[in-house]
Amino acid sequence: MVTNHKIVQFPMGQTVLTRGVNDLIAEDAAFAKLVTESLVRHATGDWGDLSEEDKEENDLSLKEGLRLLSAYETEGLPKIWIITEADRSVTTVLFPEEY
Repeated sequence: MVTNHKIVQFPMGQTVLTRGVNDLIAEDAAFAKLVTESLVRHATGDWGDLSEEDKEENDLSLKEGLRLLSAYETEGLPKIWIITEADRSVTTVLFPEEY
């Protein structure tokens, strides 16, 4: 599958949102756009606003079939995390404080 001319790197399974993320999506179009764009970035192996060490760990986790974590921030909007489980059955969008 190709998304925005980038190749999806792994199956994301079912996408779920925490209540907090879901509620803010319903209220804020800019936040909804951030979540949508971040899911595409996550699926294509763009790990977002992580340290280089954490990005390298994700690259290894992608090859080894381990859990993947991305973080995305946009000025004026809350930071989100996206976590795909090791078995690729579920991808969760959440606020860091909801972890």
